[in-house]
Amino acid sequence: MKSMKKKLVFLAIVAIMAIQARAQQDKLITDLLESRRDLFGTVLSDPAKYEVQIIYTQIDRDKKNRPILTHYTYRLDDKQYFYPASTVKLPTAIVALEKINRLNIKGLDRETPLRIDSAYTGQTAVVTDETSPNGLPSIGHYIKKILLVSDNDAYNRLYEFIGQEELNESLHAKGFNLRLIHRLSVGDTQETARYTNPISFYRGDEIIYQQPLVKNEKSYPNTLTTTLKGKGYMSFRNNPNGELIEKPMDFSDKNYYPLSTMHKVLQTLIFPETVPPGQRFNLTKDDYRFLYRHMSMYPKESGGYPAYTDTCCNYDSYCKFFMYGDTKQPIPKNIRIFNKVGDAYGYLLDNSYIVDFENNIEFMLSAVIYVNEDGIFNDDKYEYESIGFPFMANLGRVIYAHELKRKRQNKPDLIKFKFTY
Repeated sequence: MKSMKKKLVFLAIVAIMAIQARAQQDKLITDLLESRRDLFGTVLSDPAKYEVQIIYTQIDRDKKNRPILTHYTYRLDDKQYFYPASTVKLPTAIVALEKINRLNIKGLDRETPLRIDSAYTGQTAVVTDETSPNGLPSIGHYIKKILLVSDNDAYNRLYEFIGQEELNESLHAKGFNLRLIHRLSVGDTQETARYTNPISFYRGDEIIYQQPLVKNEKSYPNTLTTTLKGKGYMSFRNNPNGELIEKPMDFSDKNYYPLSTMHKVLQTLIFPETVPPGQRFNLTKDDYRFLYRHMSMYPKESGGYPAYTDTCCNYDSYCKFFMYGDTKQPIPKNIRIFNKVGDAYGYLLDNSYIVDFENNIEFMLSAVIYVNEDGIFNDDKYEYESIGFPFMANLGRVIYAHELKRKRQNKPDLIKFKFTY
């Protein structure tokens, strides 16, 4: 009986220590935000309204340069649904490279040209890609467009190559909590999203690999109770000018990619040595370098393929919200941001590993904020410029300033993340 009591006391102490540790983790970000109420006062006045969630990871190195990660969170809640927008493109790009490695077919790599057919409602075919060096589509070029400017069509083509089932099952097998169940910006329904196009890979006249139309028979039901959002939405289904539907928008059939999962995917990609072998991605060293390089590349560094020369996306911070999302000025040369952003329906997100090579600083930061004052979706009236981008940029700058002051026992060797662009 005494031993049982001692065990219960021990477990209670452990539980209390865990709660206290979590409180300390939450407190750091809170304190940093509160210290700059001049920057965050609007959001801090009602963080629940803005659905803010943040994860900040400090990175220290041991004497062998191995990373030691300490995570801090703010209002983190996997059960609080938010629309993940384009952040779903990073795990999809990773799984596309994993599938090529799994197939292990001679002559099939990320640069192999492909053709996409249409064989079901809503599907479209692809034969050429004028933005690539040879005028032909490939998995590698689609990934490049995703990471440089968050191209929606490129994501959809990777989704079609992988298939809905493999995309979800492969990530679930590694312990990632998510539902990636539709294409973007093409009006996918729950049924059409199950079907993915026939695809052929070829070199000249030789067909290297073919896959037929695929239907996913499995379902990934929504288990959340927080997917009814806002007070109305614009519907263009029966009226090209739009019709206001005065009831909450239902996101239960939309992608689900919580911030904790998003952050873990980035950690697994950037620091695979920090997760168990069975949870790591099946990527080659060249795959890792390819992803790192293009995650940190600016549109102007694309080499002309694609040629991002117009004013819509030819500035450094086009897909870099932390620290620089509120400016179009060049990002300093000593800083590189390895990330994937998202923005849709009033949700603004960034999922980043940030490096300052001059000051030997590195940290991870992920955050989401919701800026939709009128509560109406699809009306293109979101407070990105006035609230969203300033919040994300200031959050990055405040964390960076904290990192500048933080003492490290060992100087990190960051050569792994230095590239020629």
